[in-house]
Amino acid sequence: MDVQQLFKRLKKEAECPLCLDTVKKPKTLPCLHSFCLECLDKLANFARRQLQTTTKCPVCQTSFPIPDKDTFANLPTSFHLNRLVDVLALEESGSQPQKCNSCDENNPATSYCFVCQTFMCASCFQSHQRFKATRGHRNVLIDKLQAQDVQELIGRPMMCSQQFHEDQPLEFYCEDCKVLICLKCSIVSHNRHLVADTQKAAREQKMQMTEALAKLKAEILFFESEIKAQTELKDKSVTDIMNAEKKMTDSVEEWIGHLREHEKKMKQKFREIYEAEQKQHKTRLDNLELITTQLKSCMERGQGVLERNISAEILQTNHTILQRCDELINTRKSDRYKSPNLNYFVKKKFVTFDEIVVTKTVSSMCLAEFDYSEIGRQSSFVVVTRDSKGLHCYQLNDQIKVDILTPEGDHLKTELKDSKDGKYTVTYTPQCVGQHSFGIQVNGQPLTGSPFLVQIRQHHYQFPFNFGSTGRRVGEFAWISDIAVSDRTGTIAIADGGNNRIQLFSSDGKFRMQVKLDGQPYSVAFTDCGDLLTLVLGNNNRLRLFNEEGQVIKHINDKHLKEPNHLSIASDSRLIITDKASNEVKVLSPDGNDKLVSMTAPDCDKYPECAVYHQNNFYVSYPESHCIKVFSKTGLYLHDIGCKGSSDGQFNFPLGLVIDKYNRLIVCDADNLRLQLFTLNGKFLRKLQGEYFRNDRPKYVALNNSENLIVAGRFGNYIFVYSGEVFAKKRD
Repeated sequence: MDVQQLFKRLKKEAECPLCLDTVKKPKTLPCLHSFCLECLDKLANFARRQLQTTTKCPVCQTSFPIPDKDTFANLPTSFHLNRLVDVLALEESGSQPQKCNSCDENNPATSYCFVCQTFMCASCFQSHQRFKATRGHRNVLIDKLQAQDVQELIGRPMMCSQQFHEDQPLEFYCEDCKVLICLKCSIVSHNRHLVADTQKAAREQKMQMTEALAKLKAEILFFESEIKAQTELKDKSVTDIMNAEKKMTDSVEEWIGHLREHEKKMKQKFREIYEAEQKQHKTRLDNLELITTQLKSCMERGQGVLERNISAEILQTNHTILQRCDELINTRKSDRYKSPNLNYFVKKKFVTFDEIVVTKTVSSMCLAEFDYSEIGRQSSFVVVTRDSKGLHCYQLNDQIKVDILTPEGDHLKTELKDSKDGKYTVTYTPQCVGQHSFGIQVNGQPLTGSPFLVQIRQHHYQFPFNFGSTGRRVGEFAWISDIAVSDRTGTIAIADGGNNRIQLFSSDGKFRMQVKLDGQPYSVAFTDCGDLLTLVLGNNNRLRLFNEEGQVIKHINDKHLKEPNHLSIASDSRLIITDKASNEVKVLSPDGNDKLVSMTAPDCDKYPECAVYHQNNFYVSYPESHCIKVFSKTGLYLHDIGCKGSSDGQFNFPLGLVIDKYNRLIVCDADNLRLQLFTLNGKFLRKLQGEYFRNDRPKYVALNNSENLIVAGRFGNYIFVYSGEVFAKKRD
């Protein structure tokens, strides 16, 4: 870099942000910005005149107190700026020149020795060149400085400012006093203090500074990310407002169009009334004018006869005139036509029926939780409002609209109750069986999936059938450790842990085939394409994928698992696995290579058993905690469902879970010998118990596409199949 360009850059760097001149007596504020001492004092004086006790940094707006004294002279001085000012003084002829450090004449310095680290006047420089000891030193004339020389001058060692120590460099650092000192100072003033070499002390403090700056960098990245996210939210807000405004404008234009059309029709009616009235009045006027003309004509004729006063004419016309007069006088006078009173009135005044709703509720994230519904019985469902993160929220201005259509297209009467907590209960009483359409809107936007199709049925139960027994032959089981049902084929897979195999059955319980393993199968699940994924007890290759014929397709990486217990597959093919060793629920990518989400229950040292994912939430059974825990899609703990006990909604060692097509959570309440059904937010709906579970505990549960519930007993080695009529409610 050219020396002039370097000086120009250094001058800009040494510029005071207030006076825009090279900083004089630079002082550094606590926020690390430096200014001229005089500029800072002026700033403080201005604040005092405003009766303020604090003032702000002109650069970053950080507040700091005004000193009790009239000056900021006690603020620290910037080492770097002082060096820049010294170096810039060499280039600026108008500034106070650098004095010679070698003599007492105070002559201006003309050169600098990089070995002796001192400025010299012309006379001292000549002597310096004559001495044999200093003749070979590297010297530079100030008026011939190069860019490299300037950089070295900035980085030259600091000299001690104590009297009689001016020729001593500051080579040491006093740990007790936290100041730089020279060799003489270490002997005279700091002889009992802990003194370290300057470079060593700087190295240690550099590490501290590096760590602090690394943390600052992380904070910067965080806030930049927040700025980006906030900017995206701001842009989304602008877009939403503009879209809403456009929708309002379009609606108003539509209303105006309808009003103009109405105005046109009303004007046509006024025209028709006007023409009919004019016709009626014209008829009456024409008749009156005709009679008046006839009367005047008769009168003129009679007056003419009288004026002429001819006896013969009077006698000849008298009878005729009298007859005509009687005829005209006795003519029936028509009624005067009176127009009916015309009034224009508005049956219903025009009222704007639009509204602007500002809310945190996001319609697409809201849920509708349906319950079983029978003809003639009052039924209800709940609309749950949620924010953009899928978290429960309540906003006073939210508008909920529900429209239920019967199979014939009639509107069913509904009642909406606001619980003031983000839950809206809709009650209705169906009057006929069949598929009803439930249209649900929140703030004018339909819920995802709306309109929902809900089947209203007669109350009907079918008894279940079961298959299997204890043994080692096909169709028999030694210890059932899990079950799964293929959505594609309806095949039922039974993890026969005691016999080290997986047995496959048709949907009606007929044996199809078996897959023999070299270890105990702990858990099974079907992929969306019909392949079978199993979790086998062992040290290696615990996750194995088989095709429909029972042949191994591949082994899936299980590096993220310690002691896997149960697996399920989400609708997006992610693997959900409970881990006993770490008490975690781990969500892996479909190939098992990446751990996407990991969740643990707070203040809980119990292991999770089964985990399923539905509508952006994870539902996990904790047998020893006797509850179901709910987590968000990011693994954030939300709430518990149930507690220990035997009453409705309570558990004793809950195990298997499944969520049906009607958004109901079905739980195997093992030691209470029953199944329990809940809404997704934990409201108890009903239970299934009785003779089928008297001698066996329901352990795992699955559903097929026919809405049949397949339940595995914990000890009896039986598979129970319950007809979908028992559980049917809402159809997709």
